[in-house]
Amino acid sequence: MPEVAAASFRIAAVERGIRDIGRSLRALTTRPPAPLQSEDKSVIRLPVLRDKDGYVKGILNYLSFDIPAFFRLLVVRRPRVILVEPPPTTGTVVRIAAAFRRVPYVWYAADIWGDATKIMGASRPVVWGVRQMEKFVLRGAAGVIAVSEGVAQRVNELGSTNTIVIPNGADTSIFNLDGEKMSQAELRAAGVQHPYFIYAGTASQWQGAEVFADAFAKYWQPDRNRQFVVIGRGTSLSYFREVATSLREDARAAGLDYDPLVVLDQVDSATAARWQRGALAATVSIKPGQGYDFAYPTKVLTALACGTPIIYSGAGAATIDIDQHNLGSAVPYDSHAVAGEFARPWEQWTTAEDRLRRHRWVVDNRSMKATGEAAAQFISSFIA
Repeated sequence: MPEVAAASFRIAAVERGIRDIGRSLRALTTRPPAPLQSEDKSVIRLPVLRDKDGYVKGILNYLSFDIPAFFRLLVVRRPRVILVEPPPTTGTVVRIAAAFRRVPYVWYAADIWGDATKIMGASRPVVWGVRQMEKFVLRGAAGVIAVSEGVAQRVNELGSTNTIVIPNGADTSIFNLDGEKMSQAELRAAGVQHPYFIYAGTASQWQGAEVFADAFAKYWQPDRNRQFVVIGRGTSLSYFREVATSLREDARAAGLDYDPLVVLDQVDSATAARWQRGALAATVSIKPGQGYDFAYPTKVLTALACGTPIIYSGAGAATIDIDQHNLGSAVPYDSHAVAGEFARPWEQWTTAEDRLRRHRWVVDNRSMKATGEAAAQFISSFIA
């Protein structure tokens, strides 16, 4: 923290779980884009190269953190066990440093980087290099935490010998039914004056969130008083803005004074929860064939924890829960199919009883607290 990403929330939950069982810890992480007003003295922050969107992405950016982190690991007070999060470059330097210090480490496998790199069209040497680093990390780990059965199967094939499955969860202390929605004044200031759908979070290549922009463009008509709010960052945001411009022109030609598609900058978690509580439905996607077909997006859980139903497009294990537990709708990765879902009478899904049922499902099945506690117990089991 304060990076706004699923991995940050996951690690924060593990931190709380570790402290709750009476263990002390230190975090070695990146310096955030904006200065912090206060800092936890147990956190060591190192400078890092970021891209124009604020991401730490790409080999050079990773190494700008990994190399200093390696030397820092050699001189800090010897830990009892290390938990390391991807990318594999970081895992590689941790395995080497851990060998020098004779410390076990646990790898948190949120996805399979080698598979994703190959499917995304990277050159053969890059794919080979990422795959070899990932195998090196997995084979040296005392334990591996996989976020799904699909990830667990792949890490076992790549060399893990001690894997536990701990699914991602939602932080229900932030994403819940108790907090406020956006006020009418705040909505007006953001350009929102009608019931809205929402996409909240990262919109990168593997999510393929463009399907929602295309679908909403197909669905929206001047007599349909609906808007679509996009909040976040990622490679898809530029496409959303292009579609937003086109729809704005259509709205003005029809004599309307609002933008059908509203694209906003990333916000903090509490504000994202306020937006989600007021939405007709939250949109989530996984583009098939990008190496993430086994992923379970945390966006699903955070929206449901706020009581908001899901419009899900594409691959992923979340489709099973959505269908089986009546948590929204799950359709193929196709803009025509999604456009049909926008046309549903979602107001009928927003009764207090329905919202409570969705929230309780997350609390009972996929809360971040349970995730953090399970991970903390697994990690602490390696302390001699």
